[in-house]
Amino acid sequence: MNRNFFRQLRTLVILGRMSNLPTVWSNCLAGWWLGGGETFSNLPWLLFGITALYVGGMFLNDAFDADFDRQHRPERPIPSGAISPPAVWGWGLAWLALGAASLIAIGTTTGVLAIVLLVCIVLYDATHKVITASPWLMGACRFWVYVIAGSTAGGGVSGWPIWCGVALALYVAGLSHMARVESSRALIPRWPLALLAAPVGMAMLMDTGENREPAIWLSLILVLWIVRCVRPVFQGGAVNVGRIASGLLAGIVFVDWLAVAPECPRGLSVVFLILFGATLGLQRFVPAT
Repeated sequence: MNRNFFRQLRTLVILGRMSNLPTVWSNCLAGWWLGGGETFSNLPWLLFGITALYVGGMFLNDAFDADFDRQHRPERPIPSGAISPPAVWGWGLAWLALGAASLIAIGTTTGVLAIVLLVCIVLYDATHKVITASPWLMGACRFWVYVIAGSTAGGGVSGWPIWCGVALALYVAGLSHMARVESSRALIPRWPLALLAAPVGMAMLMDTGENREPAIWLSLILVLWIVRCVRPVFQGGAVNVGRIASGLLAGIVFVDWLAVAPECPRGLSVVFLILFGATLGLQRFVPAT
């Protein structure tokens, strides 16, 4: 009985791509801090609401992709018979409803933005296998997380969460473009590398004066991590696209850390490092893609 319970639990964890949740939490913390922080009472609702939307979106991703996975990824939970399609639909819709309700409870602005994010999530899940622009939708989803997080903070929606959200969206769109070839034999495109560098370029434009030095150091960390992840693309031979995508997903935490670099307190920096390590650790047990 216990073995069956843990098997079912692992199926749900895999469906939710829960190894990526630390990157979602770092998005929330960065957007909240950029929005002025202060309102700690909203943080639990924000973290839970965004977590539920992410997990629900991942469940629906598999629900929409069931036919594709039967041909290309038979190890996924639905084609392998670990869970039925109706159950995945039910779990996914329930998580989405719970996440939206949690964010609506924070306030009107946050609630409206949550509905926008919800629409983007469903659009991505329904279309990402049939339209080439789907990586931009994925980037848009992470962008709205920043804006929603900013709306829950003391300063509300302002320029910093929006512009740093744009940088994050470009990074996520870049890694999504590279990850699209995971289930095919196509070569990994190299042009998305420019998108991966977008947070660094925007940091150099926005962080001036005394803010420049911390931005440079954190930009260096992010660049070194990106180079480490994409190096196999330039070495020739077989390339593990899933490993590259997983590494770049973990790098989202560094993007968030760079976003708050100018005035990031030491405690928050420690949290980002913990979230980065947690992402890498969880990816050893739960596939990130």
